[in-house]
Amino acid sequence: MIVSDVIDLTGDDKDDLQRAIALSLEESNRAFRETGITDEDIAENKASLKRTHTEVWSDSPNPHDRKRQENCPVGLKNVGNTCWFSAVIQSLFNLLEFQRLVLHYSPPARMQDLPRNQKEHRNLPFMQELRHLFSLLVGSKRKYVDPSRAVEILKDAFKSSESQQDVSEFTHKLLDWLEDAFQIKAEEDREGEKPKNPMVDLFYGRFLAVGVLEGKKFENTEMFGQYPLQVNGFKDLHECLEAAMIEGEIESLHSAENSAKSGQEHWFTELPPVLTFELSRFEFNQTLGRPEKIHNKLEFPSMLYMDRYMDRNRDITRIKREEIRRLKEHLTVLQQRLERYLSYGSGPKRFPLADVLQYAMEFASSKPVCTSPLEDVDTTALPGGTTAQLTGEQPDTSVPAEGSGSGSQAQQQQRVSIHKPFTQSRVPPDLPMHPAPRHITEEELRVLEGCLHRWRSEVENDTRDLQASISRIHRTIELMYSDKSMMQVPYRLHAVLVHEGQANAGHYWAYIFDPHQQQWMKYNDISVTKSSWEELVRDSFGGYRNASAYCLMYIDDKKPFLIEEEFDKETGQMLSGLDKLPPDLKEYVEADNKLFVREMEEWDALQARKLQQEKLALAAASVAAQPMSTEPCPPDNTGEPFTCLNLWPYHLKQLVYDKCGPEAAFFKAMKVEYTRLLRFAQEDTPPERDYRLQHVIVYFIHNQAPKKIVERTLLMQFADRNLGFDERCKSIMKVARAKLELIKPDEVNMEEYEVSRVFLIQVCYVEALMYLIFAYQYNKELLAKGPYRGHDEELIAHYRRECLLKLNEHATVLFETGEETEVNAGLNIMNELVVACIPLLLVDEMEEKDMVAVEDMRNRWCSYLGQEMELAFFLQPSHTRHICGEFVILLVHAHNDHSLS
Repeated sequence: MIVSDVIDLTGDDKDDLQRAIALSLEESNRAFRETGITDEDIAENKASLKRTHTEVWSDSPNPHDRKRQENCPVGLKNVGNTCWFSAVIQSLFNLLEFQRLVLHYSPPARMQDLPRNQKEHRNLPFMQELRHLFSLLVGSKRKYVDPSRAVEILKDAFKSSESQQDVSEFTHKLLDWLEDAFQIKAEEDREGEKPKNPMVDLFYGRFLAVGVLEGKKFENTEMFGQYPLQVNGFKDLHECLEAAMIEGEIESLHSAENSAKSGQEHWFTELPPVLTFELSRFEFNQTLGRPEKIHNKLEFPSMLYMDRYMDRNRDITRIKREEIRRLKEHLTVLQQRLERYLSYGSGPKRFPLADVLQYAMEFASSKPVCTSPLEDVDTTALPGGTTAQLTGEQPDTSVPAEGSGSGSQAQQQQRVSIHKPFTQSRVPPDLPMHPAPRHITEEELRVLEGCLHRWRSEVENDTRDLQASISRIHRTIELMYSDKSMMQVPYRLHAVLVHEGQANAGHYWAYIFDPHQQQWMKYNDISVTKSSWEELVRDSFGGYRNASAYCLMYIDDKKPFLIEEEFDKETGQMLSGLDKLPPDLKEYVEADNKLFVREMEEWDALQARKLQQEKLALAAASVAAQPMSTEPCPPDNTGEPFTCLNLWPYHLKQLVYDKCGPEAAFFKAMKVEYTRLLRFAQEDTPPERDYRLQHVIVYFIHNQAPKKIVERTLLMQFADRNLGFDERCKSIMKVARAKLELIKPDEVNMEEYEVSRVFLIQVCYVEALMYLIFAYQYNKELLAKGPYRGHDEELIAHYRRECLLKLNEHATVLFETGEETEVNAGLNIMNELVVACIPLLLVDEMEEKDMVAVEDMRNRWCSYLGQEMELAFFLQPSHTRHICGEFVILLVHAHNDHSLS
């Protein structure tokens, strides 16, 4: 077996990695060019891969890694661009009143008699799947559960099931389906009476639209669910609400005479227990022809008082709005005056007036001088008469008569004159280095200093007064609605749904408040962790990375039943876990828990068997290392194709050797070993246990190698000096060496049968990445020679991709710490490893999983920059280092600007 291009991993591994990447890129680029793929194809492929930040990762094979910790909420698995589903469902599930309604929902008894259009809507089947999902979130023993069935029913209602869904559209459809499902049940339960729909009571409110249309007044009552709010141009939630409640010219509403102007006001007449605001953070850029996300900062309170928007407070609110309008007008005037003090001047550059007066005072107080800055400067240092030009004198342009001494002398002087800038210009020692007045009397200085000092004091006092007045007005506006009469309708923040990314792609998660633990929780797909108000503010207000809230869910703080736990009517004990479920769902969850427990038991049994096999193998190896005369009979076979002579049965070895001699024993051993390996070659095994990775003979048998190749390899095995355990083995080894010498080098071509071996072991990810880069490319070349020459390409590609994703995740974790050393380490990993290896995943076969992984890494780093980095950049391997440097510079600026620490 010949191995070429061996890399030494004992020293600095950076150069080796770069060599590995370069070699792999060279081959990949050639293959890429041969495919004829164009930049347009790449752009189209990228457009088809719009996705969320979180990829659909496979479950851990160890079920104990997927076991729910005690009292920890259950997460939801992302089953393909479904983080939007997880964020909304978890927010609703943690509304305990909504949770109870879903869990105790029972389908209509006359379901078969329903109109056909109701069945086509699939709302009742979805309701059943939602019940199952909620029951698992309540009582599952799993850390996270799979929502695939409910998601698939929902996705059928959308135009496309591949792209990331619009969350607002999904939420509207979800509530519509739930409303329809409960409406059907309500009509069945209350025949002849007006049915009461709990979904409507929970999520829908009413407002009164009061306005004027072309001079005619009107009043309309309308129902609303999720209330949309514009974000652009506003600094907090109240400003958004104020703008949403007034449309058009509203002055005509308050005047007795008719007006041609049109406008309207909205006044809430009935607020729902669950008040949801949609924050419109996406707008369409007409110039670019694409949607864009608004990253502006928008603040919102944890406690929101809605009194000022209620119809019953219409008169007092109008008075306060008028007062605020007047204060804001006055505020604008004061701010303009203050700006004139802070930015003084008539030119493009402006400075604070107090500083200008201070500078003038400093100039006047400087020591007066009588010397011009241009005097006493060596004129020979300035060629071409530039001194005259600088002093304002006209140069002498007269030409001396031919042959005159002065002319000749002038020409000679001009020839020998050498320009020495900076060395021949000398400043008089008494000339100050800063500007100063030429002449100023003591009287002038005294008068000027007095005026400037007085003026500066006046300016500073005026500036302070303006700033104080502006602060008082701001404070007055803030406290305008702080009296108790306007704080009677409190709504507490229940959930914040966050989007991170750009308009066409990104990731969703939710912050949800746990009132019983008084703790904010972060629900991020399968991950459910404790959080804080500070983390929520950072990720939700906007302006930090590309993350911001797109939906706010408030609940009526005077209706505790929304979040109250349920108690047993007989015992008075709080219900938890399976006790909260109706009988059918309790049975459903118990069955799923039994399956999960069985999975853990089977895993434990499998691991125990593997451990026992390892112990037996170690024992066999230990026994085989003892002298032959005293060793006991080893096991007949371990079931693994180890290359080891001691696996030949002890009694057979001794019998044949003693009866027929070493040569007969050699031939018998050769036959036993070849038969054993042939059996392994005929077995079907999964890729990770392929016996070709265990023994080269199995590899040769699969590839139908010539008999001479197999024979020579077997002889090399028996000629190995490490198998000389005793005199019998040494004698057999000598026979093997003699037979090996009889085979001439030109009879076999071993280079034709080089072997690619892949060791999937737990090593440093940097080392593993180098192994996998070489293994993937070398294995690809072997596969080109025959179907069995190499290993399963997808397996190696999977581990190469996983390794790179692990390194990228480690780099982002370091970067997010904000510590300088950690940030630098993270950038170094991204610089030297991640970006450098991305072209391998993009170019090679254009596999969808690799493209998705690259999009995942790109979105993660672009979220720190607050800007897109086109995927096409990474498809030019010759530009990789340049792109990497540009990326690092941008990230350093992003780190400094946002102060991650």
